[in-house]
Amino acid sequence: MSLSRFGLSMLLAGLLLAGCAKPPSEFPSFSGTADHAAVTGSILPASRTLAQQPMPERIFAPGNIGGRTLAVSTTTDIILRPREVVLTFDDGPRSGKTEKILATLDDFGARATFLMLGSAAQANPRLAQRVAAAGHTVGSHTFSHVDLSTMSSQAALDEIAQGERAVQVALASGGQTLSPFFRFPYLSQTGFLRTNLLQGNMVVLDVDIDSKDYYKDAPAEIVERTLARLEARGSGVILFHDIHQRTVDLLPLFLAELKERNYSVVRLVPRDTSPFGRDLITAEAPELRKGL
Repeated sequence: MSLSRFGLSMLLAGLLLAGCAKPPSEFPSFSGTADHAAVTGSILPASRTLAQQPMPERIFAPGNIGGRTLAVSTTTDIILRPREVVLTFDDGPRSGKTEKILATLDDFGARATFLMLGSAAQANPRLAQRVAAAGHTVGSHTFSHVDLSTMSSQAALDEIAQGERAVQVALASGGQTLSPFFRFPYLSQTGFLRTNLLQGNMVVLDVDIDSKDYYKDAPAEIVERTLARLEARGSGVILFHDIHQRTVDLLPLFLAELKERNYSVVRLVPRDTSPFGRDLITAEAPELRKGL
């Protein structure tokens, strides 16, 4: 190829390339002017640094945290391994609250112990039966939630017996049986009462971690406080109440955190589940109100 022909070829190639390109002044500008609002509105936010973008809220997904079943006949049988908890709910059942707590527990495959007031079970027998039918353990918590340490020994025993009988009657109409688990209201007790109950084959449930969900704190604050105490202990019996809306709200967050931290929920059941394993307390309790 001669030099002249080579030069001519290069000139033609240059002209063709020039026809396919635009000069820099014709490229769109992303200065954010009104002329390019459609472009800048869809592209520029995606190019912001992570520090400038809002963080998404954490999604608490349900998951199975149900652990082993522990059959106990005395209080001393409740021995938990590291990262095991027992969930307990006092003072219910309460319509509009207990049902939602049952649904959350079911989402996480967890079984709890409900210490029911006799007056509440008497007022909501079907709800009490629903708790037991869902596989949860039902115990008692006196009839009217009084401080037993301020009463005479006989009056306190009558109050305990009346509560136990009321819960049993509520469950019996659904073919279910009360378990011999009991908790003192306000955790207030005397040596006489505790000894009397233990000799009567009742399992007195103490509390390792009080969530204090009866305080008017935000659900997230209650969860954080309860988890901090749990982490310090490593395991324990946790106290909640199935009568507060804040407990309904915090429970999914709390159980999701248990799952995240590899805790499991132990289900408590009485060791002797036969109908003749234990009689109800035989103190002379006042007759129960009719109308169940």
